[in-house]
Amino acid sequence: MDTKFSAALHMLILISESETPMNSAQIAASVGTNASYIRKLTTRLSKAEIIEGRRGISGFRLIREPEKISLFDIYTSVMETSTLHLFDIHQNPNDACIVGHNIRPVLNGMFRDMEERVEKELSGITLADCINNMRIYINEHDGGREKTK
Repeated sequence: MDTKFSAALHMLILISESETPMNSAQIAASVGTNASYIRKLTTRLSKAEIIEGRRGISGFRLIREPEKISLFDIYTSVMETSTLHLFDIHQNPNDACIVGHNIRPVLNGMFRDMEERVEKELSGITLADCINNMRIYINEHDGGREKTK
């Protein structure tokens, strides 16, 4: 399973909530991965004009307000695609079988319809919504205390 999307959300919330710019090593420590993986994601997010690295300062910052960054924007940036793709179809159905002959177009249509609904849902949720949900969760479950690294 590909985790670029959730890792990108993690790092964007972290960058947004940090009082100082965070570098790839610091972000990687929080995400639980290596800095080179984070640099790949930051390159994609920079290309999409969601974050930027600051010259002379080690670290990243958001370019746009969290309210103006949809989850679909983030998904398409890190997955390097213009559409959501969740479902794959098996490769070699038997054309001599009535189901095998017709399964691909039937499933393709159904899967695309579902993916379009998910795209619409992701377009209506912002990074700000994720940040607010994180704050609520922390207050409810950690009593508002900050976790140390």
